[in-house]
Amino acid sequence: MNRRIGILLVNLGTPDSPETGDVRRYLAEFLNDPRVIDINPVSRWFLLNLIILRFRPAKSAHAYKKIWSKDGSPLLIHGKALAAAITERFADEADVRVRLGMRYGSPSLRSGIEGLIEDGCDRIIAFPLYPQYASSSTGSTAEAAYRIAAELENTPFITVVPPFYDHPAFIEAFAQVGRPVLEEKQPDHVLMSFHGLPERHLRKGDSSSKHCLAKPNCCDAITDVNRNCYRAQSVSTARDLAAKLDLDASKYTVTFQSRLTKEWITPFTDVVLEQIRDKGEIKKLVVFCPAFVADCLETLEEIGIGLKEEFEKAGEGRELTLVPSLNTETAWVDAVEQILRENLALPHLPVAASNA
Repeated sequence: MNRRIGILLVNLGTPDSPETGDVRRYLAEFLNDPRVIDINPVSRWFLLNLIILRFRPAKSAHAYKKIWSKDGSPLLIHGKALAAAITERFADEADVRVRLGMRYGSPSLRSGIEGLIEDGCDRIIAFPLYPQYASSSTGSTAEAAYRIAAELENTPFITVVPPFYDHPAFIEAFAQVGRPVLEEKQPDHVLMSFHGLPERHLRKGDSSSKHCLAKPNCCDAITDVNRNCYRAQSVSTARDLAAKLDLDASKYTVTFQSRLTKEWITPFTDVVLEQIRDKGEIKKLVVFCPAFVADCLETLEEIGIGLKEEFEKAGEGRELTLVPSLNTETAWVDAVEQILRENLALPHLPVAASNA
């Protein structure tokens, strides 16, 4: 009897609608994760229920409404499309099934795992679609997947795909998306903007307790002690992408967006943008967001609307262009297939054959 293999594509998640109530429910689930707000449970409860959930949902709902389409959340739309594309790529593999699951919100991680089991899968390859490792994203997804599996009478055998921040196929996919934008816009400078994290998350992941953020160049190379450092992996992604795009080191800056406090990793995207704007020498700016494989609130609204308006209002002739995320670009579907086949130990089919 052939054992079916399940592929579970996982992204962070999205509210069911841009209405305040749905956003509040989503944020409550997301921010109650102890890997996201990593403080003691009592303090987290007070912070979440007495401060964040009283004020944040309405503000976030307003932002979601700016990017919501008639078909729903961009992140969910792209997630479903990617799952469909990967299903097609594995159509010749009779014993492979593909599902989409979100760490928070719907379709849930649990529904994805249970759906694959209903499909007859005993082995599941969970693919967290976060290029760089963070305890609050990849770590949380792995923990939740194992916990859900452990609760089942017939426990599926789950393998989690590791971060792919430096995988050549991922770098090539982003380069293919970004190269036409650079050629068209001929920018004066490029920002590589990654999602931010609290500095304490990096320090907690430092196996030596002496390396992370201890000196300015701590992220310049991946070593044994910082191999799981989100900031170091982000810098590595930016460096590899810049090399693929023939960008000189002086022509791009690595920054971190979505900060909540001053204790988050630097440099901050909004602060760097203000400095560039106020200095006035850079008129044309292009922004990559290589921490996101699908366009979402953080790319479309935070960068593509909010920071674009902030930069361009400073004077005539200024232009900020957001490079689209990977979404379901062919090069990205190719990359996902390649990474999955490496983890499944299945032969890689030529693209032409897999599309036939």
